[in-house]
Amino acid sequence: MKGQWYLLAGIIFAIIIAIFAVLNVSPVEVNFLFGTAHWPLVLVILFSTLMGGVIAGSLAIYQIVVLKKQLKKVQAVNGENKLSENNLEPHE
Repeated sequence: MKGQWYLLAGIIFAIIIAIFAVLNVSPVEVNFLFGTAHWPLVLVILFSTLMGGVIAGSLAIYQIVVLKKQLKKVQAVNGENKLSENNLEPHE
């Protein structure tokens, strides 16, 4: 159910961005390191939003990979501890 809310929020956000972008179609000057270009503002808005999503998604994927590696290490240590716990003999 949580995933559905994220999907719905993403769709609503995309619709808001699309409406905002369509309302801003005037040409703007975009300055690069090597020169300038005149693009419609709608392209600048959509490209900026897309790049923000790509960067945020990349950081999220990186964090997931790091957490999975940490989880594997903790599970390995936990497995070793259970093995050593089973091999202990009670003292009488």
